[in-house]
Amino acid sequence: QVQLAESGGGLVQTGGSLRLSCAASGIIFSLNAVGWYRQAPGKQRELVSSISSGGRTNYADSVKGRFTISRDNAKNTVYLQMNSLKPEDTGVYYCNVLVNYWGKGTLVTVSS
Repeated sequence: QVQLAESGGGLVQTGGSLRLSCAASGIIFSLNAVGWYRQAPGKQRELVSSISSGGRTNYADSVKGRFTISRDNAKNTVYLQMNSLKPEDTGVYYCNVLVNYWGKGTLVTVSS
């Protein structure tokens, strides 16, 4: 059974940083593409960043240069380092693998 658990969210001021973690069980992250999504209040869930099994990374235009996705194969964990945070980065952040598997999310709130 695939289970994903996000952590690392919290309240931060504009310009601050957070590092989100997504730990997996029941699946090997290094063999699959993993994505970070976020859902802001009243908005649809959107893809923020992804990392392929080969390590290729992809970012939404809104976070390029500020967010970095990475993977620790030994810990079977994917991270999202978020720097220079803005109020518009506020939302619930989810990790996803194989389309149908989602974690419960972690809330990020950026105050202005």
